[in-house]
Amino acid sequence: MIFIGIDDTDNKESRGTGHMSRMLAQELRSEIEVYGITRHQLLVDPRIPYTAKNSCAALHINANGSTANGGTTSGGIDLTALAERVADFVQSESAPGSDPAICVAQDVPREVSEFGRRVQRDVVTQDEARSLAQRHGIILRGLGGTEDGVIGALASVGLAATGHDGRFVSLGSVRQLDGQQSIEAILASGVAEVRDLDDRRVISGKVATGGKLRPALREGIPILYVKREATGWLPLKLD
Repeated sequence: MIFIGIDDTDNKESRGTGHMSRMLAQELRSEIEVYGITRHQLLVDPRIPYTAKNSCAALHINANGSTANGGTTSGGIDLTALAERVADFVQSESAPGSDPAICVAQDVPREVSEFGRRVQRDVVTQDEARSLAQRHGIILRGLGGTEDGVIGALASVGLAATGHDGRFVSLGSVRQLDGQQSIEAILASGVAEVRDLDDRRVISGKVATGGKLRPALREGIPILYVKREATGWLPLKLD
């Protein structure tokens, strides 16, 4: 898997980084396979100049194939060329006054994932993020403003690579589901498993989707967690 991390693309009046990540995925899908997009929650602290909720996003890209003329072709993806394309798009679409950045990486080392966890607990600096990315040959680029987005962009890649953090804001046809949906329909949309909070698999019944299913990234797969109510199952959003 190739991971593309983005952060700090918005201002207080614009749509958030999650929206930007979906725009970027749409831009890329004509040529490469975007498996999904995950949202990752970072530390909320008055010392951090975040815009809204201090979350970042990561696109999950199938590294072994690209789409061309409606089909799939095998072969590696040029990370440098991909980063250039991503940077051009994010820079042009980011809101005025934002501090956007991108990160592109494959084979993410453990130290980068540990950095992501630390950004969820502590205040870290741009220098720490840049030094870590350089040490591991990871593409990390600030694209404007203070370039503070390099912290969240690198963190999102590290967290996504763990397979155990965040939730999907885009996956298969999940966002198209609305109203009461069967477990079978949810699994057909791209969710790998439906579980309750005791991690027991749910195999039957209806889920009141509310048009906002957000499966969690756990164990390297998208898992929709639900809780039992009198009228059926209700979906949960887990960070």
